Amino acid sequence: MKKISYERIYQSQEYLSPLGEIHHRALFGGYTLAVDEAVFAMVSDGELYLRACEQSAKYCVKNASSFLTLMKRGRPVLLNYYRVDEGLWQNREKLLQLSSFALDAARKERYQRHQRNRLKDLPNLTFQIEVLLMEAGITNEEMLRQLGAKTSWLKMRSKNKALSIRVLFALEGAIEGLHEAALPADIRRELTEWFNALPESQGHHSAR
Repeated sequence: MKKISYERIYQSQEYLSPLGEIHHRALFGGYTLAVDEAVFAMVSDGELYLRACEQSAKYCVKNASSFLTLMKRGRPVLLNYYRVDEGLWQNREKLLQLSSFALDAARKERYQRHQRNRLKDLPNLTFQIEVLLMEAGITNEEMLRQLGAKTSWLKMRSKNKALSIRVLFALEGAIEGLHEAALPADIRRELTEWFNALPESQGHHSAR
């Protein structure tokens, strides 16, 4: 069955080459197909399944398309991918069009997911602070929360020696969902004491 799936993957890469370079990866006993990390199709048991989307809904209803079911942790999971039947394989133009719809939908969702996780959308984080965080290797909200304000500030400080205590307050506020001016007094005091306890070369020159 694995050999049949690989044959289908290679066929899909050939037929859908106008979409770009298609990469495959094993997942839940099947394989995902992606262009630039946007997953738009899957191959399972030698069959190709395209990601369903608004543009392909009419086709799926008209052709009573069957959807992909995979086993996850011993339980069947129905996925939003419909099977490419023999008739669609014979109509390469239609296959390419539906695959293009699937890829566009995957790219749109990926972009929206990335936008929701943008650092600059958090309180206090200006574009300049976002750039500094990126340069320090902190690329999303989850990383910022895991590291915390102090460690994140130190990483940024290694890239920019003039970093002020206000940026530390801004980071803490972003994590707490507060404007820096609304940080509780005890948190501001604790952060100020931590900042002032830093070695001269790290903190005191930038306490402005």
